[in-house]
Amino acid sequence: MASPEIEDGPDGPLAGHPEASRPLSGELIAAVLANRGYAVAEDADGDLVGRWEQGLIWFHRRGVAGELLQVRMVAAHRFGIERVPDLYAFCNAWNHDRLWPKAFVHVADDGLAQVCGEVTTDLERGVTPHQLDQLIDCGVATGCQLAVAVGRLPGGSVR
Repeated sequence: MASPEIEDGPDGPLAGHPEASRPLSGELIAAVLANRGYAVAEDADGDLVGRWEQGLIWFHRRGVAGELLQVRMVAAHRFGIERVPDLYAFCNAWNHDRLWPKAFVHVADDGLAQVCGEVTTDLERGVTPHQLDQLIDCGVATGCQLAVAVGRLPGGSVR
């Protein structure tokens, strides 16, 4: 990540000493994503979302004070309800072998199932732009790996 003083100007979210912790904010998340060149948009709830490879990735602030960063990927491939036991087995194997992202199955109101993954980090004590950059990179990279693996499963389709 380039020097925040150069990239962001004196008053932007990345300004200041690069090792100085600051509270997690939507502006800081957006600045780090923009610094990486990632194209994201704000959804109806005010969360940032972007498309990567075979899935969508949301960047949420959770917790009472918005101190939790959650990077959540939803794989593009969808499966019939009869495939849910196989998807559970896939997620259990994934979670057994890898730390990130935590994989789980979501059944939508239309009866189709999707695999999701998330990386959640407690940043109650603050975060530096460089740390946030690494956390976002971890969430995006491992989320994309999960989405590619889901795309190889039989019986899925992109809708």
